[in-house]
Amino acid sequence: MKKIVIMPLILFTLAGVLSAQLAPIDSSMLCMGKYWTPQEGEQQLQKFRKLYSNKAEWLRRADQIRRHILQGAELDPLPAKTPLNPIYRNPRQYDGYTVVNVAFESRPGVYVTGSLYRPADSSGVHAGILSPHGHWNKKEDYGRFRPDMQKRCATLAKMGAVVFAYDMVGYGDMRDHGWIHRHPRTLKLQLWNSIRAVDFLLSLDDVDPQRIGVTGASGGGTQTFLLTAVDDRIKAAAPIVMVSAHFFGGCVGESGMPIHKGEDFQTNNVEIAACAAPRPLLLVSDGKDWTQYSPKVEYPYIENIYRFFNASDNFDHVHIPDEGHDYGYSKRVPMYVFFAKHFGLDIASVLGLDSRPDESFVVIEDYKDMIVFNDENPLPQHAVRSNDAVNWDFHADEK
Repeated sequence: MKKIVIMPLILFTLAGVLSAQLAPIDSSMLCMGKYWTPQEGEQQLQKFRKLYSNKAEWLRRADQIRRHILQGAELDPLPAKTPLNPIYRNPRQYDGYTVVNVAFESRPGVYVTGSLYRPADSSGVHAGILSPHGHWNKKEDYGRFRPDMQKRCATLAKMGAVVFAYDMVGYGDMRDHGWIHRHPRTLKLQLWNSIRAVDFLLSLDDVDPQRIGVTGASGGGTQTFLLTAVDDRIKAAAPIVMVSAHFFGGCVGESGMPIHKGEDFQTNNVEIAACAAPRPLLLVSDGKDWTQYSPKVEYPYIENIYRFFNASDNFDHVHIPDEGHDYGYSKRVPMYVFFAKHFGLDIASVLGLDSRPDESFVVIEDYKDMIVFNDENPLPQHAVRSNDAVNWDFHADEK
């Protein structure tokens, strides 16, 4: 019994010592929230435009952006990848799709929890789509548990994709065990968790490595374009209501580390999203948040970069001027069309009599049915149970 009690204390102490050795985050290099005015954001894009006028020049710039993201997130070089050790709980079967609760270790003892949706017909190989969620914070209506999230995952699964909806740092199962979202290095772990989520999808026998996609809204939209920028295994991306020239995300998981700015470097989320080129990219914007300028500012800028590759057909944009910040039905529809087009999904399988996607078949599940760990299936003894117990030096074991 003494070992069971003492070991967590030792691990906690060592983690604290090693974490303390990391340099503090330089707040002067952070670009958070409405860092610029809309006019300043547009002016910055014009400055960026002078840095490249062809494919070769853009590729050099894109490589610089990717390196700076990873350096700013303390992930350069990428840490060694440890075993995922996936856990599966509570499989369910519904009309046209199945769901199972999943957890895997992105780092030893650090669990990423989520819901894995599959087509009911599991024969053959399928596209794999990651579904990170935004930072809506009311526990009764947040994360992968929201009805709009369940609808988009189940609909994509019925169309023929394997979909993994996973909890952001400090949400879902791990929030229940002591994790919080607002931690100085949340962005580091969240981006690493997303990279490992790609590894998880690719570990599944029924997932096609040439059809890996990602889509999310708000903070999930930020996670979508950050992951796409740094991981070329992502073959198509749909960041929803997030790509802005002047707004950098107001959450530590989006802009709490110096990924946009350095002593002699500056970028913004438009350039980061454009790192997807020439891979298929869909932007959806609206008239009531920071993406309201997209038709005249962000969209033309990114389209110009796709022209460098003669790949304009791979870039799509939908603007909904009378709506606000969400991943509502009108925003999900173009996403379904986008992935059907580029991944060969069967959109006809979900069309209603009006020839529009009909999500009425989706069963909206309760929180208690979607969590991985509970009294009957407790969190493993070796699990890291809070942000402060993490060894934030991910390269410590390699030294």
